[in-house]
Amino acid sequence: MSGGIPDSEMELYDLRIVVDRIEGRSVCGLAVGDYFEVTKSSQLRMPEGKHFCMYALAAVLPLLPAKQRRLQAGDWLEIDTEVACPDAEERLVMRIERQGLSTMRTADLT
Repeated sequence: MSGGIPDSEMELYDLRIVVDRIEGRSVCGLAVGDYFEVTKSSQLRMPEGKHFCMYALAAVLPLLPAKQRRLQAGDWLEIDTEVACPDAEERLVMRIERQGLSTMRTADLT
């Protein structure tokens, strides 16, 4: 038991966030197909030599914990997969893809 929370296991989806399309002009250096991944609950990974715009990242981050979990079928967070970067001129749209499942122990998390 850690901090009053019983130690148990849970499954979280690993995620890949992919640049799906750019409907304006690319100003941040990203291209369609660029991506980053979230694995093992909180590990952020990018392909070697690649980057991801911090503003696009900031737009998608609040949704990721919900997308890591199984939600009820009718929940909009279960269905929706697209997130737009706030740069109105760029109009970059990202897609959140669920990958495999990681089994986590609550005692190993905060």
